[in-house]
Amino acid sequence: MTPLNRTYGLTAPVGRAGQRRLRADAQRNRARLLAAAEEVIAERGAGASTEEIARAAGVGVGTLFRHFPSKEELLSAVYAARLHDLADRAGEMIGADDPTAGLRTLLTYVVQHCAGRNTLVAALAEAGVDPDDESTRAAKRAYSEALAGLLDRTRRAGALRADVGLPELHALIVGAARAAEITPDPQVRARALAVVLDGLRPPAG
Repeated sequence: MTPLNRTYGLTAPVGRAGQRRLRADAQRNRARLLAAAEEVIAERGAGASTEEIARAAGVGVGTLFRHFPSKEELLSAVYAARLHDLADRAGEMIGADDPTAGLRTLLTYVVQHCAGRNTLVAALAEAGVDPDDESTRAAKRAYSEALAGLLDRTRRAGALRADVGLPELHALIVGAARAAEITPDPQVRARALAVVLDGLRPPAG
């Protein structure tokens, strides 16, 4: 499970220690709820109940609804948090000493966690939630911008073939993720991903 520990705008007011403590508690509860929702939905799909999610987070269902007035809002927040996590990881890889290794690390992580993401997207669709609403669009933009930055740095290092841009990379990620979902053998998945990653390199000579 990916730890989701962002504050999502829950900032403590200055100079009021009691409220600051409540805000910190609320922040932790929200993070626990998002992480628990991601894990429970990955295991049970869209049929997971809010009671199950609250129980897994160690809070009451009333606390869940204070943060997320509906299950649909919770699902949307989990999906946006997953995208922001990918954006953060891509941003970290931009600053890596070896951008090629950074790109490989990121793509490996994305493919390894594709099943949970696809389950979440299916849960959104089943619940009638648009996976491309305003909050997720902002997260997608952040992810795409970070990924584009990582691609640019890898290209400038001479480690990326000239005909691979952001659309091509997205297509490769989707293809590799789908293949990983239907391939039960982890060694086969790893070798298949290695072939995809090797294909990103510029031709020899």
